[in-house]
Amino acid sequence: MSMSCGPADDDLACCTPLARQPMTAEQAAQVVPLLKALADPVRIRLLSLVLSHEGGEACVCDLQPSFDLTQPTISHHLKVLHEAGLLHREKRGVWVYYRARPEALEAMTQLFAAAPSATPATPVTPAAPTAAGAGA
Repeated sequence: MSMSCGPADDDLACCTPLARQPMTAEQAAQVVPLLKALADPVRIRLLSLVLSHEGGEACVCDLQPSFDLTQPTISHHLKVLHEAGLLHREKRGVWVYYRARPEALEAMTQLFAAAPSATPATPVTPAAPTAAGAGA
């Protein structure tokens, strides 16, 4: 099954896991808008708020109280998330409601999926203190 990394549904195959094989320049270019959209603390919080909101959708009026930002600024950030393909929007009267696009979230999961390993991962344990560092 192919997954979406960008706004267009015909770019669904771009999210080959990073660890499986090296990305082509074209694949990397398709992933960049998605990652850039997420590379902002306000947008990460907005996505989290939409995902965790009752019913999995929210309008600007639901989201604005969580920020010390104006409604136009919140709307701008939501537009960036929408244009990156992360959010779907639907106008209802004077309000626009946003919900996450499941295929975009799945694409993110696929992008950062670990490569299958022949040997199980060994947990990393902290190094023991050395004699030079103990009580010097």
